[in-house]
Parts: sequence; structure tokens; C-alpha cells
Amino acid sequence: MARYLLLKHYRGGPAPHHPFPPMDQWDPADVEAHIAFQRHVAEMLEDSGEFVDAQALTPTRTWVRYGGPDAAPVTTDGPAPETSDLIAGWYMIDVESRERALEVAAYVSSEPGPGGEPLYEWIDVHEVMTEMPADITQG
Repeated sequence: MARYLLLKHYRGGPAPHHPFPPMDQWDPADVEAHIAFQRHVAEMLEDSGEFVDAQALTPTRTWVRYGGPDAAPVTTDGPAPETSDLIAGWYMIDVESRERALEVAAYVSSEPGPGGEPLYEWIDVHEVMTEMPADITQG
């Protein structure tokens, strides 16, 4: 089994499929359907034994960096990368293969948007590293 992180973004990906408005501009019934679908995915993955975690994130964020040995952390709300780079949430799954991870990601991408139309959202799939790659450890 291998763990994969499926990242959802507020906007972004190689190319948008549909120019949907931000979720805060959706009809409340469309938001409810979207969230219900996400719960359905989590339940489906729990039933198959592949679910590890899933979380949604608010768009509010703070950038933090090391301030130095005797300084407090440096924080700022911006300037920041384009909002398309911000992560909206994730699923952590534990599956038999990369192919299964891609299958789950494609299903997540079909979640409903305004009017119930699939979002065709790009899902960023990352395998969780379980050991250091040989090219790094062999220096």
C-alpha cells in the first residue's frame, strides 16, 4: 500500500475546464451538494479501507518564515503567490497502486459545481515519501 495526497486548489491547474465563480458566489444548494459529494467520497474510501484523512481549508492564510536565532517568526498576509496556488483542502488515501490513486483523484474531480455540473477540477496527486530517494542518500 502507498499513501497519496490529493490536493484540491481554489483555482488552478494546467488549464481551467470551466470558469466557475468562487464558491462564495454559488447558490447555497450548490455548495451543499458539493460538500455532500465530498462526504460521499470520504465514506466510499472508508468503506474500501483506503481513507486516511480529508480536510477543507479556509482561504485565510499567513505566510511564516524563520526570523533568526533570537527573533520571532516573520509573518505576513502578502504579497503572496497567485490565489490559484492556494490549497483548498485534501484527501490522504492509502491505496494499492498509483493507478488507483489517479482513479480516486479523477472521481474527486467530478464533484458538482454550480447547477450540479461537474467541476472537472484538477487534482494535484503526490505520493507520500516513505524513504529517501537513492540519488539523495548516495550524495
